[in-house]
Amino acid sequence: MINSAEQKKRLAVLFGGASSEHEVSLMSATSILENLDREKYEIFMIGITKKGKWLLYTGPVSSLRDGSWEKPEYTAPAFLSPDPTVHGLLLLKKEGAEVLRLDCVFPALHGKNGEDGTVQGLLQLSGIPYVGCNTLSSAVCMDKAVTHTLLSAANIEQAHYLWFYADRFDAAPDTIKSKIEARLSFPVFVKPANAGSSVGVSKVERREDLDAAIRKAAAEDFKIVVEEGIVGQEVECAVLGNREADASPVGEIGASAVFYDYDDKYVNGTSQLFIPARLEPEIAEKIRQTAVRAYRWLGCSGLARVDFFVTEGDHRVVLNEINTLPGFTSISMYPKLWMEAGMSYSELLDRLIALALQKKAAQG
Repeated sequence: MINSAEQKKRLAVLFGGASSEHEVSLMSATSILENLDREKYEIFMIGITKKGKWLLYTGPVSSLRDGSWEKPEYTAPAFLSPDPTVHGLLLLKKEGAEVLRLDCVFPALHGKNGEDGTVQGLLQLSGIPYVGCNTLSSAVCMDKAVTHTLLSAANIEQAHYLWFYADRFDAAPDTIKSKIEARLSFPVFVKPANAGSSVGVSKVERREDLDAAIRKAAAEDFKIVVEEGIVGQEVECAVLGNREADASPVGEIGASAVFYDYDDKYVNGTSQLFIPARLEPEIAEKIRQTAVRAYRWLGCSGLARVDFFVTEGDHRVVLNEINTLPGFTSISMYPKLWMEAGMSYSELLDRLIALALQKKAAQG
């Protein structure tokens, strides 16, 4: 008979989602599912369609990438219950609902309805331990305008920026464009405040191109952030832990596009990644220290990837953004940085699940 301490953990992996980053999630979840140790975990695959429908998926992992996982023969309606006495999934059958109790949830979700605190709030209500940041820190880090404001209070250097609501631009476009010109120097980056994977982001070299860039960002979110372009190396650092957190070696991105955009990250695979980054040791160490400081300041737990620029000439360390559920694809920087530190992909997943269980135990 198997000792209770040796029983497999019942783990649900959430993927898909009603988000512009639905396809990225499918790629991340595929890599996660391919690297989870089946000797340690009994795995439940829960897919969320673009329309927000929750489905228990029982087919091959290989069908996730192209979206063919949604076939009826492999799926059944199922969803997380917010009732902590259920502590798991409700699987809907013709004869009624079946409870699938869970020990932990790994939300392999990106963007809105995935890493913005919405799913985290549901998981908090459910009482089930889950991988990643809590509701507040997820929401804070997702909103670039809020993140900028809080990091400014911590005196962490960032690019000069401003933000505004999209409807204010509709009402007074010339006023907004004049403010951008007065406060920032071109080129600037126009971004939706709440989106990831560079979705809706544009590099703008002149005032005449602001309209199209702002409209593109507004299609993703009602709040727009405009940041002054930084000339320098684009580097990233992975952070892992709860109250006590560790920083990985620093990685550098040699983007093959005008900037490190969605296609460069997930489609083309033509960007060069330098791990470790081509930096002086003291600069790399400053990045690592700043990454952990920002992580703690924003209340993160489990994991985050913190992105920086190192400016040309004076080598200033400028924080770009923090991602609470970074990509986990086979070419993603977060797992690659921990591999550089000597941790395998499977060991990293084990560590993240252990951190989720520890956090829940500490909360009581």
